[in-house]
Amino acid sequence: MKVVKCCKLLSAVFVTLAIFSFAGMACAQEPGAKATLTSADCVKCHAKPPADVAANGGAHKTNVTCQDCHVGHPPTVKKIIPDCSMCHEGKPHFGLKGCLGCHSNPHTPKVIKFGNNVTDPCLTCHTPQIEKLRKNKSKHTALNCSFCHNVHGRIPPCTQCHKPHAQDMTATDCKKCHQAHMPLVVTYGAETQSKLCGSCHKKAYDLLNASPAKHKSVLCVTCHQSKHKMVPKCQDCHGIPHPAGMMARFPKCGQCHNIAHDLNHWPAATTPESAAPQGAKKAVIKKK
Repeated sequence: MKVVKCCKLLSAVFVTLAIFSFAGMACAQEPGAKATLTSADCVKCHAKPPADVAANGGAHKTNVTCQDCHVGHPPTVKKIIPDCSMCHEGKPHFGLKGCLGCHSNPHTPKVIKFGNNVTDPCLTCHTPQIEKLRKNKSKHTALNCSFCHNVHGRIPPCTQCHKPHAQDMTATDCKKCHQAHMPLVVTYGAETQSKLCGSCHKKAYDLLNASPAKHKSVLCVTCHQSKHKMVPKCQDCHGIPHPAGMMARFPKCGQCHNIAHDLNHWPAATTPESAAPQGAKKAVIKKK
């Protein structure tokens, strides 16, 4: 009897163990019972993507983890690449269509490289620049955006295409007068040095430096303020410097001071003695 009872007891134990073993296997195979991964786990196999994110990940570096985008893991799910619209809402650049055309690597979303003839995608964000190009015609107007900006955010030095006006000029000097999207509209600051102007306007610069007149000591931008080719009125600084009778006879300063950058030099043909008022007959010079 004792032997029979022992056998029954052992059988019950084996059955119980078998049930628990089967239940354990069933639990292990349930799809919901997966180990929780962290970004530290991902880097053990996927070294490059985390390195890319760390270097140029933008908001992907600080605001999300690997699992926020790549939900699940092979072999159950492979190549888990989510749609950009899953997170990016509000004011997307390109209507959340064709994002990968510019943002080709989601791990480096701000490293954007373009082909040779790209302009239309740029218009979705950079409309002010395009408007400047079209309104202010220049050789730049005919170029595609990617001709200069082959990588997003890259601003090439002007000297990459343009020969500098003077040997000692740098790309930084170019920007003091020229704007890339309206290069022929030349503007400059109030502290722009005359030497920079002289790199283009050499004749005027040399005349002014050789002149004993007071204008020698002032900057070019003192007279030619803010905008290129702006010519001021003499009266803006000098008022009415001569007696009324002289001003009546010679109403225009340039009738005597006709060399703008050497104002005290009066060529023989234009001295006050030989200059005639408007409407008067010119003196007849007889040939010998």
